Amino acid sequence: MVDYFAGDSRTNRERMLAGDLYIADDPESARRARRAARLADAYHRAALADESAARSILTELVGSLGEGAVVRPPLYVDYGENITIGARTFVNYNLTALDVAPITIGEDCQIGPNVQLLTPTHPVDPEPRRAKLEAAEPITIGDNVWIGGGAIILPGVTIGDNSVIGAGAVVTRDVGANVVVVGNPARVIRRL
Repeated sequence: MVDYFAGDSRTNRERMLAGDLYIADDPESARRARRAARLADAYHRAALADESAARSILTELVGSLGEGAVVRPPLYVDYGENITIGARTFVNYNLTALDVAPITIGEDCQIGPNVQLLTPTHPVDPEPRRAKLEAAEPITIGDNVWIGGGAIILPGVTIGDNSVIGAGAVVTRDVGANVVVVGNPARVIRRL
């Protein structure tokens, strides 16, 4: 088997954060993932009892939470700390945001239920898969974007301002500003 890390003294976490190939076995990443799972669970529980307490937990979980942003639990993340949510953005139930790489959600967005924002990638070639290698690419969502329920946004995608992603769409490449995209793979059906 090929040694993909020959001459590379970085930890797998350092490789992951740099967007390079890594193996998801770093102890620091595991600690941060457990922290995120505990906070996400506490957020869900607190949201049922005390909204102000819940907001402080959510603020601790995500990297940045804009004023007036609302995230309905449950929320599923890898680390949480790599997620930025802009002001006045509304996120409905069951967001899965795998934030191995940064996920940036702009201001005034509407995100439907069961949306998946997926930054991890896996090699296509068999040899790196055998070595259990992964990588990650950031996701960027502009301002005033609407994402319909069940949509999936794949690694490395940027969505331009004022765009609409149809329910159930699978977004595999960048989406420009002021368009409506639908389908699998998502395609532009209308300019706004």
